[in-house]
Amino acid sequence: MLKEFREFALKGNVIDLAVGIIIGAAFNKVVQSLVNDIIMPPVGLLIGKVDFSSLFVNLSGKTYETLAEAKKAGAATINYGLFINTLVDFTIMAFVVFLMVKQINRLRREETPPAPTTKDCPFCLSKIPLAASRCPQCTSTLDLE
Repeated sequence: MLKEFREFALKGNVIDLAVGIIIGAAFNKVVQSLVNDIIMPPVGLLIGKVDFSSLFVNLSGKTYETLAEAKKAGAATINYGLFINTLVDFTIMAFVVFLMVKQINRLRREETPPAPTTKDCPFCLSKIPLAASRCPQCTSTLDLE
């Protein structure tokens, strides 16, 4: 059983999957940083100096200045600002994955083979032009189909 597991784990597909997961996790951190540190601050500034990550609805009835204070007090909150950031993260990730899949599909697309220009002589099996009526090798008369 250990031998079978080792064979399975060392197959190319499993190793490729592991590398993909590691790169995907690192890419996710880059996208989160892009959204939280580069995209959302200017958007918040344009909307009126709003920090999306601090937007929340307090459900406890008490008043808290920041989301951190509400979380520290254990208050129930709806963190719609963090949800907006997550939506932007998802949109960017989905778009990048779409572009990658589109590129991979374009590279994988099989080209149609060119139309044949020759055929085999039924008598000597040598290659002859499609329009030939006589084989140049064995001089047999060919049926024009």
